[in-house]
Amino acid sequence: MTAPLSPYPVLRLKPKADARAIRHGHPWAWADDLVLDRRARTVPTGAMAVLEDANRQPLGMGVASVEARIGFRILDTNPDTVIDTGWLRARIGAALRLRERLYDAPFYRMVHAEGDGLPGLIVDRFGDTLVMQPNAQWLEDREAMLAEVLLSLTGCTTLIKNGTGRARLAEGLPDMLEVLAGPAPREPIRVPMNGATYLADVMGGQKTGLFYDQRDTHQFAARLARGAQVLDVFSHVGGFALACLAHGAARAVAVDASAPALALATDGAAAMGAADRFEIRQGDAFAQMEALADEGATFDLVIADPPAFAPSKQALQQGLRAYERVARLAAPLVAEGGMLMLCSCSHAVDLGKFRAACLRGIGRAGRTPRLIHTGFAGPDHPQHPSLTETGYLKALAFHLAP
Repeated sequence: MTAPLSPYPVLRLKPKADARAIRHGHPWAWADDLVLDRRARTVPTGAMAVLEDANRQPLGMGVASVEARIGFRILDTNPDTVIDTGWLRARIGAALRLRERLYDAPFYRMVHAEGDGLPGLIVDRFGDTLVMQPNAQWLEDREAMLAEVLLSLTGCTTLIKNGTGRARLAEGLPDMLEVLAGPAPREPIRVPMNGATYLADVMGGQKTGLFYDQRDTHQFAARLARGAQVLDVFSHVGGFALACLAHGAARAVAVDASAPALALATDGAAAMGAADRFEIRQGDAFAQMEALADEGATFDLVIADPPAFAPSKQALQQGLRAYERVARLAAPLVAEGGMLMLCSCSHAVDLGKFRAACLRGIGRAGRTPRLIHTGFAGPDHPQHPSLTETGYLKALAFHLAP
């Protein structure tokens, strides 16, 4: 008796493709590994499909994108799975339960794409407000379904769709910012984290309004900050500076090119009663570090957390040179026996290459480093163990010998 035909299109791996990696948990199949015959090429981007190995044995149900570099993303290893409201509720519910075990307050990344088995979906929670980034066509097609599941599971009243950024552009999706449910916040949302108060502009800020991924590294920096003079370069809304002030830093200086971001940092410092210990310098971070060196300024703790200098493999070498330059300019600003923390959020730069670039820069500055800590994104940003890309965030803390 033959099995019933699947109602979904079927994509098949070439004989030389490594099906074992997918059977062992890798969630992607490269387009170059797919048999792209005339029928396969008619499968539209974002369509549900079944993936088979070269022997026609099913590997799972997922999302087709045969014209892209990643030709298939596995959603479920059961090829008979129906991706409906019930499936989304189970997958998102599991992600929510994990966060509720990790955090006492509802401020966290609630869904982290492949790390939670939901490729392309980012959801950050700010108390009663959710900000959703649907960065793939299959999610765009299920917007109403996603909204219903997210709101019913969390009890939140406001859901914002932030459809901006490179990931949507790669999928051919339009830029947009839309309130899908509830009232739009009229002012930045207060976010308590590591004893500090941050202000998240979820309607006009960068990405979802606040970066939760550095929470644990902020906490480590704060342990070094009691009584210290702190410099936070590429500060955004005061990430490291405010955490350090909350834990007793004598003074924190935040450097960023964005005046609106620094305004939020200033308001955050005021909200936590630390305005008198907080300063800002607005402008190009490299130029500001050079100016501080010319002024003879030094700090007990210097942190540099720049944007992604290497967002793709094509930008890898240029990005590594930029990370080396950051380290070279930051190291002279560290007082004798002080601490230097350097961070990267570039997917294309692995930990080894990043560490080597930092060491070159510190060495060129004539300083002697000792690595005392290596940090990564917090547990609300789970890594898919088969995807090094999900471990994008790296943080290195050095003690610079006297």
